[in-house]
Amino acid sequence: MRDRSTVPAAAAAEFQLQSAPQGEAGGGPLAPGGAAQQAPAPSWARRPAAPGPAPVVQVAPGAGAATATATGVPLRLAPGPVAPGVGGLGSAAPGGGQPWSAVPPPVAPAPVPTPAPTATAAGLPALPVPEQWGPGTAPAVDPRVARELKRQVAAELHQQLSKLTGGQGSSVDRATRRQRGRALIEEAVARWSDSYAQTHGVPPTREQDRALAEAVFDLLFRAGRLQPYLDDPEIENILINGCDDVWVSRVHQPLRQVPPVADSDAELVELLQDLARQHGGGERSLNTANPTLALRLEGGMRLQALTEVTPRPYVAIRRHRVASATLADMVSLGTVDSTIAAFLASAIRARKNVMITGTQGVGKTSLLRAMAAEIPPDERIGTLESEFELWLHTLGHLRQVVPMEAREGNGERVDGKLAGELTIGELIPAALRMTLSRIIVGEVRSGEVVPMLRVMTNGEGGSMCTLHARGPHMVVDRIAELCLEYGAHMTDSLAYRLTANALDLIVHVSMVDETAVGGRRHRFVSHVLEVTGLGEHGRPALNTVFGPRPDLGEPRAVPHTPPNCLDDLRRAGFDAGLLQSAYGSWSAPLPLRIGGLR
Repeated sequence: MRDRSTVPAAAAAEFQLQSAPQGEAGGGPLAPGGAAQQAPAPSWARRPAAPGPAPVVQVAPGAGAATATATGVPLRLAPGPVAPGVGGLGSAAPGGGQPWSAVPPPVAPAPVPTPAPTATAAGLPALPVPEQWGPGTAPAVDPRVARELKRQVAAELHQQLSKLTGGQGSSVDRATRRQRGRALIEEAVARWSDSYAQTHGVPPTREQDRALAEAVFDLLFRAGRLQPYLDDPEIENILINGCDDVWVSRVHQPLRQVPPVADSDAELVELLQDLARQHGGGERSLNTANPTLALRLEGGMRLQALTEVTPRPYVAIRRHRVASATLADMVSLGTVDSTIAAFLASAIRARKNVMITGTQGVGKTSLLRAMAAEIPPDERIGTLESEFELWLHTLGHLRQVVPMEAREGNGERVDGKLAGELTIGELIPAALRMTLSRIIVGEVRSGEVVPMLRVMTNGEGGSMCTLHARGPHMVVDRIAELCLEYGAHMTDSLAYRLTANALDLIVHVSMVDETAVGGRRHRFVSHVLEVTGLGEHGRPALNTVFGPRPDLGEPRAVPHTPPNCLDDLRRAGFDAGLLQSAYGSWSAPLPLRIGGLR
């Protein structure tokens, strides 16, 4: 137990909340019921009874002490030096002084309405914790206290690391930075906690200290107030339309608005810039010269941000909930039945070139990752992605994976191209010299489709990629459109011939979202098409091997026509008898609330 009696009150790194019930001139902090108490539990650790808008903190200008107001509660800031970069916390006294500390207001505050305000004991709004759709499970944390401690720790950490490297400019690895940062954070929180106990007479609990330490660590090394949402495995998407307009979608639930992740848009942009610096995969930045930012986050999540070209900063974060899926997992999730799973596994073993298509968020990458698990473990493969999402080099099944990630430029254009930029299309020739048996492209978005199709045509087979397309029969035209971006010499007929020669199978993934009518999101394979060469009018001919049966109320893929490559699949272990059932292996039609079989 720390001795808190020896710490001077002037060292308190927080603000003291002074409020009084109706009709009283003064008193201690408000109790949950609104009555004054002499020594209550720290109110900054109590979660508000009901969510509401964050109170606005205003700091009155003037020399020396300043008076702030939060939802009608007067606050007083003592004069003294403030750490650099702390805006709005007061100004330094002419003759020096103590750091920002709590002093009682000289005038009795105005009556405070009940229920008690949502301000913290520091007089500031508490850090929102991602809602669990039930009672909160973690103490709330004052974001301004966390930011001030973060700045103090950052300065101390910089001094320590400078001494460690001897001023030679050599870098320190991430583990060392975090280890030393964690120790400094614990010391800073201990000082703050002692000061709080000296001022209020009641020490914060261990849970409150731990929550504050985690908030400071997140600000310094992770995603700040955004981190709790990233840590919630049930959240699939995070949409940010400015610092105070944040939405999340959870599994089988519609979008829901949540508390802000920053106090201002400038702070949000600063957070995004910190994440870009932590990326570690080449030059990534967000500024006037580079108004877009795409990067991967810890845990395999993908972030896309826009600023400067939009009125406010806009951010979209997507999570792959199925991180290390197999085709058996896809069967459990209802994405495929056991018949399609066996068919796709045989296609991978038979080295068929496969393109997985669908709209955004339907599960293309998860299915691609599951199909890659069927590749023999000793094969040497390469993955090419704009941001790592497949993570095949970390899952452990494949022993020889060469992962390649595209690199963004630095904003300067040379001959019409960003300096330092490396696209997926430019990485493919280098990949071909790495003695790879297969190449997997995480997502084909533009002209890189041409070198990808050439790899499929010239290689041993067994390569895979994903492509955005709204419907399975739009895929051929979608490929042709992207091929035309490759160069002026490309034509429709050449694009069609490349497609017919390169692709063996097209697997289309669909989603039916019924969360708006009380249902769930159904993600499933709706079509498996075989490309059988050039057909009429020089277009690739398609054979529907699996497809939906609307007459039976089944939107999921069930057997239709045996493929021309059936003998190849049988040699790879596929049981052709599985294609005889009109219902596939589904035990019942898809349970839809609207449509389907009733």
